[in-house]
Amino acid sequence: MTTCPDNIVEVRDLVKTYRRGAQVVPVLENITFDICEGEFLALMGPSGSGKSTLLNIIAGIDKADSGTVAIGGVDISSLSETDLASWRSLNVGFIFQFYNLIPVLTAFENVEMPLLLTGLSRAERREHVEIALGVVNLTDRMDHYPSQLSGGQQQRVAIARAVVTDPRILVADEPTGDLDRVSAQDVLGLMERLNHEFGKTIIMVTHDPRAAERAHLVRHLEKGVLNDVRS
Repeated sequence: MTTCPDNIVEVRDLVKTYRRGAQVVPVLENITFDICEGEFLALMGPSGSGKSTLLNIIAGIDKADSGTVAIGGVDISSLSETDLASWRSLNVGFIFQFYNLIPVLTAFENVEMPLLLTGLSRAERREHVEIALGVVNLTDRMDHYPSQLSGGQQQRVAIARAVVTDPRILVADEPTGDLDRVSAQDVLGLMERLNHEFGKTIIMVTHDPRAAERAHLVRHLEKGVLNDVRS
């Protein structure tokens, strides 16, 4: 288990199964580990090993059958769906493989979306969005629609949307899986910058060893079992 002065994620005895007809399929088996504040962790493993399921449970998208997950001292396992949605909107930034941008909205409007759930004024929202787009070097594309942007630019918009609320953790599920090599390296460099310069804790699921090399730590899931840390 990783030890550090300040754990931001504490996972204890996590178990998750799915039902396939009458069959119970184990996905995660007694997972216990910590993630340090400011860590950049890569989760690797073959398809079906439980990587995305574990990521989704940590992010509060899915729930385990048993066990607990605490983020920043908050036991999210015990939260109601309403409280969990509220907590998630303030504490977790999501980066997906296929960007999940809304095609009829501009880059600015896509990044602004999470802020519409807050009490910020229009002027405050604009300031936050411009800062986030500045971090990903896309202020000159804020009025462009997703169809007018390259894949790499769309992923950078998605990253801006993920950080615009200043979340405690960033979760990334195959963030470079739909990008060419140059765009992938650009996005990974941006994630490194968010980690190094802004202190963001990042948990990334990836199949790509080159992407995993950017992380501080790599952990492997095999058939629902979390193996030892590899630096």
